[in-house]
Amino acid sequence: MIAALACLILPLTANMTMISAPAGSPRSFSTGKYRNLFGEAGKSDREIKAKLEAAYKQLFYGNAENEGVYYPVGTDLAYIKDIGNNDIRTEGISYGMMITVQLNHRDEFDRLWRWADQKMRFKTGPHQGFFAWRCDENGGNLADTPASDGEEYFATALYFAAGRWGSGGAINYGKEADSILDAMLHRPAGQTASTPMFDLKEKQVVFVPTGAAATFTDASYHLPAFYELWGRWAPKDRQFWLDAAKTSRKYFR
Repeated sequence: MIAALACLILPLTANMTMISAPAGSPRSFSTGKYRNLFGEAGKSDREIKAKLEAAYKQLFYGNAENEGVYYPVGTDLAYIKDIGNNDIRTEGISYGMMITVQLNHRDEFDRLWRWADQKMRFKTGPHQGFFAWRCDENGGNLADTPASDGEEYFATALYFAAGRWGSGGAINYGKEADSILDAMLHRPAGQTASTPMFDLKEKQVVFVPTGAAATFTDASYHLPAFYELWGRWAPKDRQFWLDAAKTSRKYFR
């Protein structure tokens, strides 16, 4: 459900799949001009705004029994619930963060990030710096491993937040994004149970950074537009991220 709203927003506000510009044209990232696919389909600005607002209102503040998937917890936390599986996943929370930053809902964004950081992040052990991909409503860990797509969306949403709201508030968005990217490529010395989240030779994201699952990739985890931005914004490993973007585009073809 939450992915449905993401599909509505992304074509309007961020050129995630880099499909908008003909070959040789300036990228939307550099021009600040993004393609409006609903507008090209003949929808008015009023219709588009109404559709996005209605979808957001339903999923975030609709009836908790049959519409909403966003659940506030206390005064400063919230999670996105996977209704079909009755659990909370990094995929859902990171999508929720991407939606809220693009629609400029800072309180909801901060609540989601705090829940993920406090409840899902491995603070110690072989997966330190990563996030358990699946938890219960109380933050109990239902998975012993991360899933690479969650970390990818967390990092990019945090960079977007840094660009929109700055990093000088209660949450240093840029620093948090930097720490996730660092964990993706650099594991603690002598630690072998958890691999980098990207194969350092192939320059491709792995399915799960442990054991046999770290020897293959997943098409849905390839996000070349994200990697291009990391190659501009990350404090280090910029060339690796730019190379990974090229690898992913070649992989898609």
